[in-house]
Amino acid sequence: MSEEQFQNNEAAEEGSPAWVVTFADLMSLLLCFFVLMLSFSEMDRQKYKEVAGSLANAFGVQRKERVFESPKGTKIIARAFDMEKLATRDKEEIGKKQKKQITKAMKEAIEAKFQNLKDMIEIEAGEHQVVIRMMGEAAFDSGEARIRQEMLPLLKKIASLLKGTTGEIVIAGHTDNVPVSGIKFRSNLQLSVERATRVTEFLMAHEAISPKRISAVGFGKYRPLASNDTNRGRKRNRRVEIIIKDVEQPG
Repeated sequence: MSEEQFQNNEAAEEGSPAWVVTFADLMSLLLCFFVLMLSFSEMDRQKYKEVAGSLANAFGVQRKERVFESPKGTKIIARAFDMEKLATRDKEEIGKKQKKQITKAMKEAIEAKFQNLKDMIEIEAGEHQVVIRMMGEAAFDSGEARIRQEMLPLLKKIASLLKGTTGEIVIAGHTDNVPVSGIKFRSNLQLSVERATRVTEFLMAHEAISPKRISAVGFGKYRPLASNDTNRGRKRNRRVEIIIKDVEQPG
């Protein structure tokens, strides 16, 4: 072998073999993988203590007293969820208590002072609202929107009850299907809106009820409770409803 060939072979053998580079790349990738796995993991303190205690007992290292400590941390999401459930439960309890108080107070007031209106007043306590229903000519004369004098004391009592409640209040006017006569109102729908408005204004004038909580709507003849084919049915359909809703309605 010539001297020139010997020198070329020595130059070719300098440095690390080619497989070492590939092996180093593989080790780097594995290291990154395990670092990522460790960063994504979550340490369960309670489980760690139990496993450590089991290993200590297995190898003969045992304490005189066993101590099981609870985890020190609480996840923010879980804690917020528990607080939301607690708040919802509190609102439901307030709503139930509110409905019971209104229903009881109204029944006692009717029995004590408004026996003459007993057959024309209904109180309906639902799951999320209480409806005080004034039917027939309890609050208004036929075709009129002026509140009857006999109804004013009861409306004052209702206003005092509404002041101590929370949640939305809706005053809804309804009529039967008999067309209105005269020139005051063009339709039953207009008459129902005017009656609901008069009751709303009266309640707000006698108690400090926030305007943001109360609204007036009219449905005319379009939401009857009973058939309009009988006099009794038409009497039930001619009504004004005071609807007291819960503190907050479910979505």
